[in-house]
Order: sequence, then C-alpha cells, then structure tokens
Amino acid sequence: MRSMYRCLAFITTLALIPAASPSAQPSDPTDRRMRIVVPFAPGGQSDIFARLIAQKMTELTRQTVVVENRPGAGGAIGAGLVAKSRPDGQTLLLSDVAVYTVAPVLERKLSYSRDELAPVIQVSRAPQLLITASGSRIKSFGEALAQVRQSPGSLNIASSGIGASGHLTLALLNQMAGTRFEHLPYKGGGAALNDVLAGQAEMMFIGTPPAMPLLANGRLRALAVTTAQRVPDLPDVPTLGELGIGGFDSTSGQGIFAPGGTPPEVVERLNGELGRIMALPEVRKRWRELGAEAVSESPALFKAWLSSETDKWTKVIRETRITLD
Repeated sequence: MRSMYRCLAFITTLALIPAASPSAQPSDPTDRRMRIVVPFAPGGQSDIFARLIAQKMTELTRQTVVVENRPGAGGAIGAGLVAKSRPDGQTLLLSDVAVYTVAPVLERKLSYSRDELAPVIQVSRAPQLLITASGSRIKSFGEALAQVRQSPGSLNIASSGIGASGHLTLALLNQMAGTRFEHLPYKGGGAALNDVLAGQAEMMFIGTPPAMPLLANGRLRALAVTTAQRVPDLPDVPTLGELGIGGFDSTSGQGIFAPGGTPPEVVERLNGELGRIMALPEVRKRWRELGAEAVSESPALFKAWLSSETDKWTKVIRETRITLD
C-alpha cells in the first residue's frame, strides 16, 4: 500500500547512509554496488527502512549498498525501474507492498506487471493509526462515529491521494461501518499531514513510523488502530474492532522485491541475508520504536500473504468503485 510521509527528521543518523541520485545509476557492469530503490521521496516509511537495512547489508556483505529514491506516480516509477533491471540480485526494490497488490488493479497504464517483480522478503508489518491534531475538537473515534452517523459527510479524512493506503482504509471503514466520512485527497502524504496538523483537515490514516514522533511530542492525537491488536507502545489507543467495527484490519506492509526472472537461488540467498538482518536485536528494537513489527519469512510465505492482500483490496476497490480517472 502507498505512503509518502516526510516528518521523521528526528532520525538523524539515517542521513549518514549513502543515497544515490537518479544520475548515480552505474553504467559500468563491473561496478557491483547494490542498489535499493525506494519509489517514494526521502523521509517516508520505505525510505527509513531502506536506509537502516542498507547500512546493515553493507556491514554483512562488505559490499557497498546505496539507497536510490525514485519517487513518482505513487511508486510506479521506481517499481517499474526495478522491474526492468537486470535480474542479478544487485538492484532491489523496497516499497510499500501496494506497488504489487494495489497498483496493478488501479493503474490501467502501469509500466510493469506483477510478474516482473519477484517477492524476496517482507520486512515489516504495521497498523495505520487514525489521527487528528492534538488541538482538534474531535476527542475520540466514538465521538466522530456518532457525528458522521447523525450527519453523513460532516467529517473528512485526508489521504495522500486516490488509491493510496489511507484512502483504501477509509473506503473499508465506510463499507464496514455503513458510514460516510468524506475523503479529502492530497498530492502526497506530507501535504495531507501538514493540513491535519494545521487543522485544515480533520483526520487522517497514517502509518505508525511517521506518526510516532508527532505523537510523542504532543502534536497529534491517535484515535484508533487499524489492526486486530493494539500497538505495544500505544497501549491506550483502542483498535477499530474494539470500537465496534468488528473484524476490521488494515495492515501496512513493507517488502523487498527483485526483478522478475531473478534466479531462485539468488532470491533465496538474498532472503537469507536479509533475514539475518531482520533478526538482529537492534533492528527489531528500532522497528518497534517506529511502531512496526519486524518480519522475516520465506519468499513463498511472503508471496502467499501478498496474494491474500491483493484479493482483499481488489474486492474493496471494485465494490466501492475507486478509480484513478
């Protein structure tokens, strides 16, 4: 699913990890640097995870690993770049899984197909949070739910754009709760979040990594969690299921993909190397600090989870008639 949040300046150490510019793509086939392409702007969830993993990958393999941001078209530009790259294990994609599960359903002119991306490993799962500004008149989800049921369309929920993870989560909420919260789409998560903070938009679904520092400094209030379990570091924030929307689940996933056609033995090797990184205590600790669960599964298990997510969100998209037109 697609998230482009820019509010994590507090992680200053990430800036020490080399990031390649678009012009830095190696043309010399003897240059064996590994690239991790992030299809979103710096500062969002995918970028944060990529830089932490790149640092550990460099230490583990003694090979230079660079992070290359290729934002645009909701992640499709960067995903398409990796899909068309040489399938030798040297160019990887780290992204919200929406580039695999949702984009092929929504985008009619996508530059790549699902078959051109090979799932390597899932690196995180995290809930989204329904948040509002700390000074908002909305004090609880129950209060918002009562208002919108009495007056449909009277409250809005912002997102980073049509078809983005926040939009799909909102569509699922309206579908399951029988409500009509208004969708307020922006051109990017940063713009949406800024307007929520300024009180120009009322609420927003946002991933835990970019939300945690703003919750800690008191600028945001969390109203609900979108998964079945509460966030350990936010024990007082209830799930939507606890608040009356039984069975509600919207999980943000981040994963690493190789170009389609990458030999299975290369995918397995990468999975093993990355799995060792995900098992490191300091990595698992950092993920938890960011409100995410570190995941380390086989390519087959990752692909099976992607298939179930694809089915789920395809159903939501079609039943709620979400289009990019």
